[in-house]
Amino acid sequence: MMKELIAKFPAQLIEALEIGEKADIHGHSKPINKVFIAGLGGSGIGGDFVAAFIKDECKVPVLVGKSYHLPAFIDENTLYIASSYSGNTEEVLHATTEAQKTGAKIVIIASGGKLLQLAQEKTYDCIALPPDYPSPRACLGFSMVAQLSVLHKLGIISRSALDQIKSSVDLLKYDQDEIKSKALKVAKLIAGKTPIIYVSNRMEAVALRFKQQINENAKTLSWYNVIPEMNHNELVGWSEMHNDAAVIYFRNKDDFKRNALRMDISKEIIAKHTHTVIEIFSKGQSLVEKSMYFTHLGDWISLYLAELKPVDPSEIKVIDFLKTEMGKI
Repeated sequence: MMKELIAKFPAQLIEALEIGEKADIHGHSKPINKVFIAGLGGSGIGGDFVAAFIKDECKVPVLVGKSYHLPAFIDENTLYIASSYSGNTEEVLHATTEAQKTGAKIVIIASGGKLLQLAQEKTYDCIALPPDYPSPRACLGFSMVAQLSVLHKLGIISRSALDQIKSSVDLLKYDQDEIKSKALKVAKLIAGKTPIIYVSNRMEAVALRFKQQINENAKTLSWYNVIPEMNHNELVGWSEMHNDAAVIYFRNKDDFKRNALRMDISKEIIAKHTHTVIEIFSKGQSLVEKSMYFTHLGDWISLYLAELKPVDPSEIKVIDFLKTEMGKI
């Protein structure tokens, strides 16, 4: 099941663009001077990508919240986007209850559940996602593109990022076989080890997504860090051998030169303390295209890691158990 969902990612992006284009999003009675996106897990990661993609264009701050509560600055001049594929994420429901008291412009992105019901009852603007996907983490394209569409329709951003999403589809389709082949090779190199992901700071959403996919699909612990911050602390931790670790650098040929230099030097240091250091350069022209390339590659790596263990990439019994126990209280 998960293999088919990952393979459909390029097609999902196209469908998401069509859904976003048709969405009816109305203006707000007050000027919007900040954006808050509430979402967790597979739904929340879309907000991280959106914030990264529009950073150089958007004139208002964009914050992604992954908790029950809202910061005190949320007010009537805020665009509040509630993103939950199921529509029943309890943290997002609680945060949305708080948002209703602020006068913020509320937009719901969900496939059903209590959030979609709330949107209908309160006549909030809403983008309804296809309801037939079994895993929220397999719906990144839907949540990410829906959020970009809302921001574009409200005049907060141009349609540049949306156009770049569309162009990334051609890249992913053209390179699909090469991506899968590379992913299998990487998976074999890091199988049985703890994957550690390093990227430049502008690719943090990519690294976080990759880590999450390794966690959920491959049932494996992993972590990530970003350059240059990692150079000011974590690098010192590489002071002894860690052959149980596999380091993966996701790099871009247009990374800021000082960050690229930091990666080169830190890679030399780390290579003295683990036998597995892998460096992969992106494909694509824009940040969006490069991010989608790495995201798709990371998804396939996590899938092949699951097959090599072997474990069922779709199974999340521990999360289901947690939700059930929380529901009892």
